[in-house]
Amino acid sequence: MSAPTPVELDQPEVAETTFLDRPWVTIVWNDPVNLMSYVTFVFRTYFGYGKKKAEKLMLEVHNDGKSVVSNGSREEMERDVQAMHEYGLWATLEKAEG
Repeated sequence: MSAPTPVELDQPEVAETTFLDRPWVTIVWNDPVNLMSYVTFVFRTYFGYGKKKAEKLMLEVHNDGKSVVSNGSREEMERDVQAMHEYGLWATLEKAEG
């Protein structure tokens, strides 16, 4: 009796699956209204970020015009965008770049 011969299987196509599973991101945009200290306060209060991380993200918003502040499922990012709007910040969501 001989052992079964190993069979090589084709690799599954992952590019399409990866594209479908990519997380969404929440982007906060710079505006001429909110103070930098307030934006930092919002990031610390809503997201629970430490002072250093909140300030880093706020400086990205201020200097670069925008910052990705959270990522996750579309539903989670819709909730984060809504919360940013409730705090008076300009925010949008989009698919994360892969």
